[in-house]
Amino acid sequence: MRGSVHSFDVSTGVDGPGTRFVAFLAGCPLRCLYCHSPDTWYRRSGTPTTAGELMAEIRRYERFIKVAGGGVTISGGEPLQQPAFVRDVLRRCKEIGLHTAVDTSGYLGDRAGDDLLDATDLVLLDIKSGDPSTYRTVTRTGRLAPTIAFAHRLAERGKPIWVRFVLVPGLTDAVENVDAVAGIAASVPTVQRVEVLPFHRLGAVKYDALGLGFPLAGTPAPDQDLIDRVRRQFRGYGLCVF
Repeated sequence: MRGSVHSFDVSTGVDGPGTRFVAFLAGCPLRCLYCHSPDTWYRRSGTPTTAGELMAEIRRYERFIKVAGGGVTISGGEPLQQPAFVRDVLRRCKEIGLHTAVDTSGYLGDRAGDDLLDATDLVLLDIKSGDPSTYRTVTRTGRLAPTIAFAHRLAERGKPIWVRFVLVPGLTDAVENVDAVAGIAASVPTVQRVEVLPFHRLGAVKYDALGLGFPLAGTPAPDQDLIDRVRRQFRGYGLCVF
């Protein structure tokens, strides 16, 4: 089974618990205004890679990852564009005792078979917005309903979820939108935490390299008062917030 792998990295405290090997797959159906990796939008941007070849890279870090209490995270792009490849890699990771996570918008959640979810220990679920209209504005192509359905399917299977929400001034920061995201998260019993991720413009250089205009080039990062207000909103729903 071959997949399209854009790149991989080893990080700590960013893409799940502990130190993790993170594989970034190529291809995504969404075009989020704040996306910092436009170079992962198309599968042709990645390198054709077999599950065995990716596992060979993972095995190089296996001992270090285990000692550091980490694991493997499949990210993107959107990993659920390549469900069979993701399933095979996660299964192989489980066979050698590595914790597994998938970072996804949930928009293609219906492509994730039960066998893929069985091999997944944690889902990092990116909820772009809680208001359907705002969600469409943010993603330019997507609908909110598939993400909500996927979240509840995960809960039915007892899968832990970490919700991620990107806070963008003037785009996702409306009180009503934040409340809607918090309401969705609070309705899913296996949500363990919510991560409020402040918007940044660090990916702008990639847009320049691709000859694309960065849609939010003039948008500032949220100030601390806004971040604190949004975190309070989530905590008001009884959620653990970071």
